[in-house]
Amino acid sequence: MFEKLDAIVARYNFLTEEISKPEVIADNNKWKKLVKEHSSLQETVECYQAYLAVVKNLADSVEMEQIETDKEMLEMLHVDIVEGKQKKAEMEEQLKVLLLPKDPNDDKNVIIEIRAGAGGDEAALFANEIKRMYYMFAEKNRWKIDEIDVNESELGGLKEASFTVIGNGAYSKFKFESGVHRVQRVPDTESQGRIHTSTITVAVLPEAEDVDIEILDKDVKIDTYRASGAGGQHVNKTESAIRMTHLPTGIVVNCQDERSQIKNREKALKILKSKLYDFYQTQADKEYAERRKTQVGTGDRSERIRTYNFPQGRVTDHRIGLTLYSLESFMNGDIEQMVEALRLADQTAKLQQG
Repeated sequence: MFEKLDAIVARYNFLTEEISKPEVIADNNKWKKLVKEHSSLQETVECYQAYLAVVKNLADSVEMEQIETDKEMLEMLHVDIVEGKQKKAEMEEQLKVLLLPKDPNDDKNVIIEIRAGAGGDEAALFANEIKRMYYMFAEKNRWKIDEIDVNESELGGLKEASFTVIGNGAYSKFKFESGVHRVQRVPDTESQGRIHTSTITVAVLPEAEDVDIEILDKDVKIDTYRASGAGGQHVNKTESAIRMTHLPTGIVVNCQDERSQIKNREKALKILKSKLYDFYQTQADKEYAERRKTQVGTGDRSERIRTYNFPQGRVTDHRIGLTLYSLESFMNGDIEQMVEALRLADQTAKLQQG
């Protein structure tokens, strides 16, 4: 571990010098790349430097204890040594976490797809509530929402929706949301007071950058159609909505959020790239697939991950066995405690695997 840390410090110091050189600054792309790497190493370097200071102070206290004769001073040194050993152990665990391989997608924007599952109208209503929950969580983090496609049901629910959350670290916060979300409650239309169970599915994808994947024109079929839903007179007048089908994989993307067909086409292409990026990585890269399995759950949208029980006011994540009795605030976007618990569980699993 310490060889790795020493190498990171050496690299950090090298980058510190490089990014201040005029010839590097003049090359904007290179400078940005080096600054990004420098920034990514900073937390580890600072933690290691603080750890070395703790180790030195601990060694000094142990040395002084061996030669000290004053009883009061010895007691103070004993307290310092106990606290120093505890701090040293805590910081070693912190350094182990910092040395874990970083998910290259963590800093990216995230594309989220929500679909109503079993449960008819009740599932559609719940899908809309989960969408609202994610929007409120994004707002708390000062991230921007960019809607892609929204297909509403007649009763104000949501058949399906897709949107992008734009902000640094968005994927790292949302990546454990993929899977089946189950709701248990008494619907407004239920006269007998019986609890119904409905489900929705959530899919989470990192937004692919242009350099990640290339799409050939011959592999894409593009259809235009009239947008549906809110939008006034514009809805029925122009075919601004876009449907893109990637022929080799059968992946389909719909986009009708923008009034301009060109803008919908650009947005649809970006979403298609992200879906293909995820598809090919999962299919072809065994290392990527294994990494997904070591996380909390598999990220499979068919895996039941969470239950929202309204009569009992609780939400339970089945992957880590965590139950929170704060369902009302949770549905209002206060999901940070759950997100952090999932992140820590994932880190713990990776540490145990060595």
